[in-house]
Amino acid sequence: MKNKVVVITGASSGIGRALAKEFATKGARLALGARRTELLKELQDELPGTELLIQKTDVSIEDDCRLLIEATIARFGRIDILINNAGISMRALFEELDLNVIRQLMDVNFFGTVYCSKFALPYLLETKGSLVGIISIAGYVGLPGRTGYSASKFAIRGFLDTIRIENLKKGLHVLVAAPGFTASEVRKVALTNDGTQQGETPRNEDQMMTAEECAKHIVRAIEKRKRELILTFIEGKLTVFLNKLFPSLVDKLTYSHMAKEPNSPFK
Repeated sequence: MKNKVVVITGASSGIGRALAKEFATKGARLALGARRTELLKELQDELPGTELLIQKTDVSIEDDCRLLIEATIARFGRIDILINNAGISMRALFEELDLNVIRQLMDVNFFGTVYCSKFALPYLLETKGSLVGIISIAGYVGLPGRTGYSASKFAIRGFLDTIRIENLKKGLHVLVAAPGFTASEVRKVALTNDGTQQGETPRNEDQMMTAEECAKHIVRAIEKRKRELILTFIEGKLTVFLNKLFPSLVDKLTYSHMAKEPNSPFK
């Protein structure tokens, strides 16, 4: 990874921030995009000696994604890895949901991935680089109370799987990475039925995989040019495996598991 140029969206917190730090330890050059540039500047101060570009980026805006890629090329002249990490979540019953919430989820999670991938693809093909999407177990199994989130993650998986096949003979590496529940602020800022942030996490963050551990797994999967990464055993690999064999059972188990969350929108 030394001197590789890595573009990371949603790099101001959580997995994105941890990925930036992990790549920095390996000598990579970083182009970091996020809406909260003040947090990116704090991160830059924590990574002395790392060549690093900061670009204010709202991935739901097509021009912001184009400018992130253009700024990266202007600064470094190449792109070796694009990690589509920026994303938001939600928690509400579809029956009670303002449809603008689903539009917002798709704009950020799905179309943010589409926009950045579109503008970066020519440069990734030149370097035979890696195109990465961070999804979730929700991209394999529908999570009740999170219709927009699951829909967006399923869509990203289908999109990136197709990009992989289209470029099968061009040397492009495509990785779809699905962390299990990972400690981050994503649940605190998750949208409720009317689009407001729920403000607190319904889960015990201390019992989850840390963002730093998750980042190490993702970087290792990129180095090995894996096509898929599913993290955690019970809530990740086992759930995906069982869903292929016993989907009705997994539906019931998923319902029961998610219903135990404090203030669950369903019981």
